[in-house]
Amino acid sequence: MSARRVAKELGIEFEDIKEFSCRGFPMRSIDKEAQLLISARNLAIAEERGLDIITLCNACTITLQEAKMELDHDEELKKRINEKLNKIGKEYRGTAKVRHFARFLYEEYTPEKIKEKVKRPLSGIRAAAHYGCHFIRPTEVYRDFDDPEHPQSLDKLIEATGAESPDYPDKQRCCGGGILGIKEEDALLMTKNKLDDVKNVGVDCMISICPFCSIMYEGNQKKIEKTYETEYKIPVLYYPQLLGLAMGIPSEELGFKLNRVKAKNLLAKVEKDEE
Repeated sequence: MSARRVAKELGIEFEDIKEFSCRGFPMRSIDKEAQLLISARNLAIAEERGLDIITLCNACTITLQEAKMELDHDEELKKRINEKLNKIGKEYRGTAKVRHFARFLYEEYTPEKIKEKVKRPLSGIRAAAHYGCHFIRPTEVYRDFDDPEHPQSLDKLIEATGAESPDYPDKQRCCGGGILGIKEEDALLMTKNKLDDVKNVGVDCMISICPFCSIMYEGNQKKIEKTYETEYKIPVLYYPQLLGLAMGIPSEELGFKLNRVKAKNLLAKVEKDEE
């Protein structure tokens, strides 16, 4: 909701493709070639329309980008995949570009242009950046984008809104979501440790650019509070929500009512500063 609303305000047009399916990530550990086939089908559909792909999820991004990289560098694999795609009238050519919406904003729109669109600078707001594992890694896929050890892109996008993006210990730590279905206790402990770090530096919210990371930090936040007898009450915003606020878009149009951890204090602070 927030990504669509912000894109509209920035003059970015999204085209929905009904034929798209899951990009195949759940199949990776079972049948790698089946996963590549599913990803290649989605890429081929975008290519037919002469479109690039904008994703809203880190895992979707890396799955499609890794598939593209493997197919573009392995002619035999590409031939096998296309033999199967040909049966449904599709062909992977490798012309569609895949980028996360946040990366698109950083590279194509740029933080400087975003600053020009800010109508309500979020000065006084401290927003902790969480990049997530697959926005900047693995390096063989993201070799031309940001520093995997010391990334700056999301921090700069946050700062473009007028908010502060504080540093904190183990900023690049995984959310733990990758092992949630195998060892829930360990996964939630990983989430807890990072929430502790974020809480200790004092923030108004945490910024995520991956829905699954949001599940860990927001969806499981109350469960962690109950399990470890602690309290966070840290709202976890999807970056376009923060950007939308800075652009003067009403919070109800940015999906704030759907957030599991309510951002009442943050919104009150923004509205007070606006008065």
